[in-house]
Amino acid sequence: MIAAVGEPEVVFSTHFDCVPPFFPSRMANGVLYGRGACDAKGILAAQIAAAERLRAKGETRIGLVFVGGEERGSDGAKAANRIASKAKFLINGEPTDLRLGAATRGAYRVRLKAQGKAAHSGYPELGESAIDKLIDCLVSLRDADWPEDPLLGRTHHTVGLIQGGVAPNVISPHAEAEVFFRTVGETGPVRETLHQVLAGRVGVEEILELPAVRMHTVAGFETAVFSYFSDIPFLSNWGTPLLIGPGSIHVAHTDRECIAIRELDQAVDVYEKLAAALLAVSH
Repeated sequence: MIAAVGEPEVVFSTHFDCVPPFFPSRMANGVLYGRGACDAKGILAAQIAAAERLRAKGETRIGLVFVGGEERGSDGAKAANRIASKAKFLINGEPTDLRLGAATRGAYRVRLKAQGKAAHSGYPELGESAIDKLIDCLVSLRDADWPEDPLLGRTHHTVGLIQGGVAPNVISPHAEAEVFFRTVGETGPVRETLHQVLAGRVGVEEILELPAVRMHTVAGFETAVFSYFSDIPFLSNWGTPLLIGPGSIHVAHTDRECIAIRELDQAVDVYEKLAAALLAVSH
């Protein structure tokens, strides 16, 4: 969704989709609880309020771009990028505790597939366990020398999904796992190390690849680096990117997701101030 008067120079953007767990929304002691409270529907509301303030002051160079699908492939951002305007700056909203993101990690997600040979578990010598083969590979990833970056630190990974086998008393003929790398630079070195460590013992299917991103910062705003990624790589046609929003990523995607109302109010002030600073230098 896009709303602007004329051609915007500074655009607010975030996503309106969110993820489970499902739990009732509520307000208590000045805190809003619910899915999307900080990631990122609360941010969306704060951006609208900031844009309204700027418009009330006669500023017509502000735009809004709200997209769906950020949590599962950034389809909305990809679509928005095809209809981009000539905006000079994009202020993307994610939970950053109202700190400007100096950089975010990239992503490299793979599925490892092990093949074995089924056999009766009473005669393991007649089969080949795909599960054992997969476990050996996953353990070997722990000791690999993954790339590092002075700003973002060391590449790390998690094993998010694992499955395999057909029955407890059968040597497993197949097994697979999905591994998610949070990268700190180009994907190439991670891919190369992965294949060296695995040494052909299992198959590798690439699912997702996103680069690490460095963002624009503005003097007078606290900065930080973040281990998650955002829609920013898919909104490259919307101007120089900045990343900032109220709320903590540590409660996003949990049944504790929440945001303080006072922080949402503060976010409106921060967004208005940031946009004004960018507009002052955009001429």
